[in-house]
Amino acid sequence: MNETDQESVSLEFKYMVSGDSISKGVVYDEARSKYVILEDNYVSLLQGKLKGALRNTARFGNTLMKGLSNLKRDVLKEKPDVVLIEYGGNDCDFIWADIVDNPDAEHSPKTDFSTFEKMLLDMIDFLKKQQIMPILMSLPPLDADSYFKWVSQNNPASEVNILKFLGSVTKIYWWQERYNSTIIKVAESTKTKIIDVRGAFLQHPDYTKFICLDGIHPNKEGHRIIFDKVLDFIRNSEPNLLLDSTGQAAPSQ
Repeated sequence: MNETDQESVSLEFKYMVSGDSISKGVVYDEARSKYVILEDNYVSLLQGKLKGALRNTARFGNTLMKGLSNLKRDVLKEKPDVVLIEYGGNDCDFIWADIVDNPDAEHSPKTDFSTFEKMLLDMIDFLKKQQIMPILMSLPPLDADSYFKWVSQNNPASEVNILKFLGSVTKIYWWQERYNSTIIKVAESTKTKIIDVRGAFLQHPDYTKFICLDGIHPNKEGHRIIFDKVLDFIRNSEPNLLLDSTGQAAPSQ
């Protein structure tokens, strides 16, 4: 192996994405009335921009609890240099059918608030002890009106019961925002890098046009927003991880 080959190998990094269906690339295809994997999702768009291999371990329906146990196993096996962390959308969600059946009962989200914070801290602590760089992502904003229609399945009786539990449709946005605030709080308290995905969406006057019919999954244009934001973050924060436009390793700065 000559010196150039050795240098190119030494410049290779291993990346892992740990997250839920957003990072998996799941979108709702209205024409086919079903969820599909978007080929040009933000993770696949990143593939050709980074030095080294990117492994996407995100799964549909993942909560932080599921993700943490899988991450520990995957990290010990793969030994990545960088892990991009995207969780919260499923964690803050409720089992809406139970709410429809009994809106007066106590209902808990899939991951309660304090557990979410604790597990996120555990995940970051675990990665840093393994000498791995964690990078958090804030949550894309949901479209509360569309999401309300989605979970109530446009059923008037279901809408009445869900509203009885919520108080107002806007509470859906507020509830998800609490989890997003926790991600930001954890990033600050642990001095962990965070990519402001939410801010990138909210820069647009009508961000809802970048969200699928279900009110929660970014659509194709939404994935482009995430990709652009992640790429911009890496370019400004960790430029040594990027290839240049010719596909070569970008010079260190």
